[in-house]
Amino acid sequence: MPELAETYACVPSTERGRGILISGDPKSNTILYTNGRSVILLNLDNPLKVSVYAEHAYPATVARFSPNGEWIASADVSGTVRIWGTHNDFVLKKEFKVLSGRIDDLQWSPDGMRIVACGEGKGKSFVRAFMWDSGSNVGDFDGHSRRVLSCAFKPSRPFRIVTCGEDFLVNFYEGPPFKFKLSIRDHSNFANCIRFSPDGSKFISVSSDKKGILYDGKTGEKIGELSSEDGHKGSIYAVSWSPDGKQVLTVSADKSAKVWDISEDGNGKVNRTLTPSGSGGVDDMLVGGLWLNDRLVTVSLGGTISLFSSSDLDKAPLSLSGHMKNINSLAVLKSNPKVILSSSYDGLIVKWIQGIGYSGKLQRKENSQIKCFAAVEEEISTSGFDNKVWRVALHGDQCGDADSVDVGSQPKDLSIALLSPELAVVAIDSGVVMLRGTKVVSTINLGFTVTASAIAPDGSEAIIGGQDGKLHIYSISGDTLTEEAVLEKHRGAISVIRYSPDVSMFASGDLNREAVVWDRGTREVKLKNMLYHTARINCLAWSPDNTMVATGSLDTCVIIYEIDKPASSRTTIKGAHLGGVYGVAFTDEHSVLSSGEDACVRLWKLTPQ
Repeated sequence: MPELAETYACVPSTERGRGILISGDPKSNTILYTNGRSVILLNLDNPLKVSVYAEHAYPATVARFSPNGEWIASADVSGTVRIWGTHNDFVLKKEFKVLSGRIDDLQWSPDGMRIVACGEGKGKSFVRAFMWDSGSNVGDFDGHSRRVLSCAFKPSRPFRIVTCGEDFLVNFYEGPPFKFKLSIRDHSNFANCIRFSPDGSKFISVSSDKKGILYDGKTGEKIGELSSEDGHKGSIYAVSWSPDGKQVLTVSADKSAKVWDISEDGNGKVNRTLTPSGSGGVDDMLVGGLWLNDRLVTVSLGGTISLFSSSDLDKAPLSLSGHMKNINSLAVLKSNPKVILSSSYDGLIVKWIQGIGYSGKLQRKENSQIKCFAAVEEEISTSGFDNKVWRVALHGDQCGDADSVDVGSQPKDLSIALLSPELAVVAIDSGVVMLRGTKVVSTINLGFTVTASAIAPDGSEAIIGGQDGKLHIYSISGDTLTEEAVLEKHRGAISVIRYSPDVSMFASGDLNREAVVWDRGTREVKLKNMLYHTARINCLAWSPDNTMVATGSLDTCVIIYEIDKPASSRTTIKGAHLGGVYGVAFTDEHSVLSSGEDACVRLWKLTPQ
């Protein structure tokens, strides 16, 4: 059975003008965040050690470890909270429908018996506290008139709950059972995050009015605020206390994070301003922050996670990043198979290094959406929804000059002749466009609807797949195509075609879930009955030694076939990616990469049968 060796995690889902509330477990040094329907558990000591919980039916919004670290409560946009174990395959303990709308924050009581959740609701129910084992209510939470963005449980007795939200209010509840005690309206904009100090003596709220206000933990009365001197110049989205309760970390839309010293009387002054690395664009606004043990964690709008050391704030932070959206293609550089490029349709290309993980984003000048993606040694080619094909030079981690050509129609597929990369075939609905460099040398109407294409490495042949499931083989001379053969075996539109590295074979996959391996010389089927997916095949890759083909499908699985064995002796990786697999590639004979809808890349080690 293939073993999951590394996961290059997706980044947290973010949205402009709203903070995200990430959390962590001090015992395991693991942080929790959400992306789509996934809850990600990322170990800060080893960022390639990633677990993903994928059981929510709707996009997840927030997740927290229980005080003993044994359980996780996670919530989603439908108002559902799921409580599951951190070990033993994430066994589900309970599921409760808590609010009628999206849940924005939730917190465990310090004894691990109760959970409070807040967010959008109907009528006045924006907050609910309940027993974690039975779901029964523990109190009434009146006093808010709009969405409640954050809530917190006092970590020491007597228990208190505080909440804040879009009505600018900070509310204080006594209990259990909890009931409304008082409301403070000192913020003049959304109150985004509220947190108790570790000993429960104080709590702090931060707001889009650029202010942070401190309160007495027992009475709820205001005692002080964060100094405006050196303060934030934009909305403050999140706040987190240091483990000793003497400092707080704040993050802001002004692209900075600040560490504040909090005095006994409850006032704060800036100790240090931290600026994570970035180009200074909108994507560098900070929307999430967490102080976990000796790490200060910040999250930018673009999803970059920066890790600062609290004992050495002068040290440059470690940056972790990746994709936020579906990764639709993968490429491995032939000269160095440990270097992996992945692209997502939002226009992002990320470079990864096997064994290390995230190694940088390739910033393209044109930054358009990406639908098709191909890479040869020093160059990448992309096409999007704007009818253009871009060719971008690669210099190490930097993208050099980019040239584009308008092919007059939306590209369906893009393939480059590896040995003469000037030559490219672009599949469009009605046929193909041949490019040399960024010049269109011919546009050929083939008389059928084209869905996929491949070009032989030496540029002498092209295989074009149609909506009708047929494969058309053309010889290429100069700028013209001559049809040599039509192969019929598929019963669905062709989705992908790939030549084997030694060019003695090629493989094709279709929307009717079947893959076929062909002998290129005889044009006969070499491996048949490759019908083990339950949904369309999205991607296909050959091993470097020509002995294996891997297919990835909408059914979330990757299947690896050995060419000289019957298809029934296949190896299946079940549930490789939530929502479907959209990219596969081999880095060597024993390692296969996959990527998918969940915005993660995974490296699987194949064990010899």
